[in-house]
Amino acid sequence: MSSQRPLARRRRAVAAAGAVSAGLLVLSACDKPTPMATVTVGSHSVSTEAECYNDGEKISREEATKCALKKASDTISVPQGETLRIGVDPEIADEGWALWLNGQQVTSPFKKTYYAFEGVDLFADQQGQAAPKTIYISVVQQDKAGAYRGVWNFKLENADA
Repeated sequence: MSSQRPLARRRRAVAAAGAVSAGLLVLSACDKPTPMATVTVGSHSVSTEAECYNDGEKISREEATKCALKKASDTISVPQGETLRIGVDPEIADEGWALWLNGQQVTSPFKKTYYAFEGVDLFADQQGQAAPKTIYISVVQQDKAGAYRGVWNFKLENADA
């Protein structure tokens, strides 16, 4: 009987070492998360990691545009005239970021972690056409010189449609 105890201890030690090794392997395979961007309307918020991000390195305008045109999976409902709030991690704000709608830049770059577009009516009827049911917005990390570094996408749904 006493000969089984050291054997059992050895098995437990080997199993524990294997578990620790497996855990370290899993942790080393994890990618560093990208900075986050958040869209808030009223009391509802959605946050996402970047659609395109190269660890803060530059990406081309073509790649930024291509990424901004990708369909977002994170959706928030926006009533007409409601304030749209956008928050970004400080490392995005340090470089600067602009708001893009449906793949087109609509603001100059901001260097703030938070900006509120008050009473904005993104879903207004345009040139005799009915208001859209969805709009895709992108937070595009870019500086005033035009260097692009990341794209975060959101889908806005017209709450009044």
